[in-house]
Amino acid sequence: MWEVMFWPIVACVLLPWLLVYLGLHVVQRGIIFIDIAMAQMASLGICLAVLLHLDLESWTTFGIALGFTLVGAAIFSVTGKRTSQIPQEAVIGISYVVAAAAAVLLLSRAAEGDEEIKNMLVGNILLVTPREVWERFALFAAVGVFHFVFRRNFLLVSFDRDGAYQKGLRVRWWDFFFYAVFGLVVTSFVRIAGVLLVFSYLIVPAVCGINLARRTANRLLIGWFIALLGGVAGLFLSYWWDLPSGAAIVCTFGALLILISLFALWRHRGAHSVGMRDSQ
Repeated sequence: MWEVMFWPIVACVLLPWLLVYLGLHVVQRGIIFIDIAMAQMASLGICLAVLLHLDLESWTTFGIALGFTLVGAAIFSVTGKRTSQIPQEAVIGISYVVAAAAAVLLLSRAAEGDEEIKNMLVGNILLVTPREVWERFALFAAVGVFHFVFRRNFLLVSFDRDGAYQKGLRVRWWDFFFYAVFGLVVTSFVRIAGVLLVFSYLIVPAVCGINLARRTANRLLIGWFIALLGGVAGLFLSYWWDLPSGAAIVCTFGALLILISLFALWRHRGAHSVGMRDSQ
């Protein structure tokens, strides 16, 4: 058992921390579905590589997938707030649907298309290799350093967009840098995890942190704990019950989100009741 589970567990420990941090930015920006759209764009690049019979672990395939996500980064940075009367969520939704449809069209021409559609959605993190884990960890660490160096500008653009404009920041460019780096992370992770799991890792822990804390640091700590708990618990459930690993982790995240939301609601009502009694 441990021979099978060791590296998937290591992946669930070492990789999600950056996804949770980026997820907080995404939720704060109010563009919840941008991660699944960019993950789908990365998958579209992988589907093209499948059709061209390229090695899916090669740098060529990675470059194609990254190229699609950078196109998405450019589109989303141009269509951000204050730049268009069309809601950005509409652009994100259209991008996701078109990328998903294009991926299905490409895979319909490949012999292994049905299996790749499944991998595109839920991946199979149980098959992750040590090389994949360490390559992605190194990339995530580099991206983390980049975000730390420019943290003030990134946080200002995400958490106080009007303030960023008032301070004269070139918001569109910082949006592009954020989306480009975001796309790099998504492209590297989507092959082993799938579109749905990437979305879950980015959004669910961040939402749980926001439900339970106000300070960004506390939200990050809670999000990291939820990501670790949901990932490892989902892995064991998938192993014990012979379930697809990605789908099991996604459903585990969903159950954790429901429990935490109910707890946050109960705590809020309790605090409200105490406040009412004190006021009387």
